[in-house]
This record gives sequence, structure tokens and C-alpha cells, in this order.
Amino acid sequence: MAVDITDKAFISGLIAKEKRTQRQGGRWLVIPILALTVAYLTPLYYLFVTIFKTSEEYAKKGVLELPDSLAPLADNVVQAWTIANLGQAAMNSFSYALVGAVLSVSFAAAAAYGMTRLHLLGANGWFMLIFTGTLFPFQMYLVPLLFGYQRLGLVNTWFGMLLVYVAICIPFPLLVLRNSFSSITREVDEAARIEGASEWRVFTSMIVPNAMGPLIALFLLQFTFIWNDLLFSSILANGIEVRSIMVALQSLQGTYSTLGPNVVITATLISSIPTVLLFIALRKYFMAGLQLGNK
Repeated sequence: MAVDITDKAFISGLIAKEKRTQRQGGRWLVIPILALTVAYLTPLYYLFVTIFKTSEEYAKKGVLELPDSLAPLADNVVQAWTIANLGQAAMNSFSYALVGAVLSVSFAAAAAYGMTRLHLLGANGWFMLIFTGTLFPFQMYLVPLLFGYQRLGLVNTWFGMLLVYVAICIPFPLLVLRNSFSSITREVDEAARIEGASEWRVFTSMIVPNAMGPLIALFLLQFTFIWNDLLFSSILANGIEVRSIMVALQSLQGTYSTLGPNVVITATLISSIPTVLLFIALRKYFMAGLQLGNK
């Protein structure tokens, strides 16, 4: 059946009108996109121009003005590193974050395996008991935890801080891994058991490799959480020998601090380097783990 010429013209007009509407809508979107871009980049610009200024230059110039030279960066790094003792603090935080993240994810993986593959009696009840600890704000635990640590002699100790971090970092990985392990077909471990594999062999050789994406993503999240923690470390480990890098940064500010914002911001930038490098190194596994699937 032939199509009327007037119908063709009408349809062409509708298409042209729709294209004009889309172009006009696209123009309107440019303004908010540019505004968001400027709002996002301004703090980064402020950070990078500040670390190249001396304290006197920062006080005299506007905060967003370009520095006179790049030379002050070295002096700012030296001051931040020596005055706050960032080297010792960074090693403390790295040990807390590395060991704490590995242990918490490992314990959560073992618990998730038992709950999903071994048919433990009351598995759901055990899961709810462990996960209930995350329903309350961490500030509620500080006073009883401090009193208990004082009686046990764990205040300002490396082991005491590690114990706290492992305990508070288990529930969330358990939630994620419980769902991830449940999605792995049971034929995998049943076939391994028929071949005579022990439960430990099934866990390490069959289940863990199939959940490597979520495991690495959880490790990265828990590492970052421990590295950035200030709440527990400022109360339970504020001694110079065991304090974290966030407590060291806190010491650069306050009523009695004579350092300018240029040194403080330089120290803050230094403290962010390890987590940025770790994310870059593990970004492929992290993106796969965000799907909470089997990789």
C-alpha cells in the first residue's frame, strides 16, 4: 500500500522536531556539567598550588593564585615528614591496614564458607549475631573498649589496634562473601569431595579462586578503611611509637601548631599516596569485585 506524501512530510517533521529538541536539551546540559566539573576540580587545583608555596607566600597571596616557583615543595615535604614523624606513622598504618585487612577478609571467607557450604546448624543466626555489630555507631564502643584495654594493658600497643581493626572489619566482608559463595554452584565442591579432597582443599582450591574478585575488592576496601581511621587510633593508640598516620596528621593542626596550611596539605597528600597506588594496582580486580559475582 502506497504511503501518502503528506504522511511522509508529517513524519519527517516530527523527526526533525525531535532532533532539534535533543540538541536544545544537550545545550542545556552543558552548563550543569561544566559547573560540576569546576566544583570538582577546584579543590584539586587548590591542593596542587598550595604544596608549592611557602608559608609566607601562602599568607600574602590568594589561596588560588599560582606559586612563584616549584622549589618550596621539597621544604614542605621535609617539614611534614620530620615534624609529624610521618615515616613511623606510615609504617604503623601500613602494618595495621595490611595485616588487619588480610585477617578480617580471611576470617570472613572462612565463616562464609562454613555458613554456605557446610550446612552449619543455626548458620543464619550466627550470621545475624556477627552482622548485628555493624548496626550501632562505632562511638558507642569507645568508652567500654578503652576501659577494657586499660585493664588488659592493650592501650598504645600494636596488637591492641590490630585486634580492634580485625573485629570491626569482619561483618561487611562476611555479608558480601556469604552472597558470593552462595552463587557458586555446589557441583564444584561436591566433585572435589568425590575425588577425596579435604574441606580445606575445597575451600582454598575451589571456592577462593572462584571468588577472587570480591575478595580483592574487599581487601582494598578494608585496607582503605583502616588506613584512614582516626576514631579508634586517636583514642587507643596516640603514642608516637604506635600512632597511625591520621593521628600524625592531626598533630600538625590545632591551637599550638605553628605550621602553615602548605605543610599540612603536603602531609595530607603524602598520606594519600599508598591507597591511590594500591587502587591503581588492583583496579581490575576491584571493578570485577564490585559486581559481587564470581571472577
